[in-house]
Amino acid sequence: MKTIKKHGELLLLFLFAFAFFFVFKYGPLYGVVIAFKDFRVVDGIWGSPWVGFTHFQELFQNGDFYRLLKNTLLLNLYQLIFSFPAPIILAILLNEVGSRYFQRFIQTTMYLPHFVSWVIMSGLIIYFLSPTSGVVGEIVKWFGGEPIFFMGKKEYFRPIVVISSILKDIGWGSIIYFAALAAINPELHESAKIDGANRWQRIIRINIPSIMPTIAIMFILSLGGFLSANFEQIINLLNPVNYETGDVIDTYVYRVGLQQFQYSYTAAIGLFKSLVGLLLILGANFTVRKLSRGESGLW
Repeated sequence: MKTIKKHGELLLLFLFAFAFFFVFKYGPLYGVVIAFKDFRVVDGIWGSPWVGFTHFQELFQNGDFYRLLKNTLLLNLYQLIFSFPAPIILAILLNEVGSRYFQRFIQTTMYLPHFVSWVIMSGLIIYFLSPTSGVVGEIVKWFGGEPIFFMGKKEYFRPIVVISSILKDIGWGSIIYFAALAAINPELHESAKIDGANRWQRIIRINIPSIMPTIAIMFILSLGGFLSANFEQIINLLNPVNYETGDVIDTYVYRVGLQQFQYSYTAAIGLFKSLVGLLLILGANFTVRKLSRGESGLW
């Protein structure tokens, strides 16, 4: 009782978080069982007949599955290579800016796109890339080139997705790295200056190693959704012309699960994605702990 009275406010805050995860994350887990059933709405979850691993066999025998898997993996790999380091680089660069007013102005400007929905963001992207009225097309013509119909060429879809993701979320994603940089002891930089270290050397020797645990944790968490794509972004940028490179597992689940009502089949796909994500998190956490000698990692 003494502990409850002493930390009552913290426990109350914890209860709200616990209720959220219990209701929206852990509570619906019982529905995963339909991946092993031939689910029919009239029979309910427990009344539907068991079919074992039939839906998983159907998934791996589907000719489109490997194309979807390839598209999903490539998109997430590009996001990991280009989008993941972008907030880190932005945070480090702005941390070196001397003017706090300029720094805050840039931060606020970079945060704003995060609060714009992907419906609006995708519409702006399609408009800007239009070969007839888009800004990009006009710039190309100004340099003497011919406008390109970016959204009508499948080879441009993945770069568009990656670049638009960076533009939208680079500012928001940099917040946690700003906080990590702010926690660095200033005396480290003062000592480095006395020893003759220039700004670049202080970034390499002090800033990056100091925020490395934060980078490691964010990297591990990002791998959990490696078989997922930003559905809202993809579905709004997708069109029949770029289906070959833009159709991913999430858009396939939307078409088959919600439009064709194959709930059990798409539940099997979701369970497969979750298991792969869990294995990636466990593997990444193990690797990070080994490389850091137990100093970094989620657990």
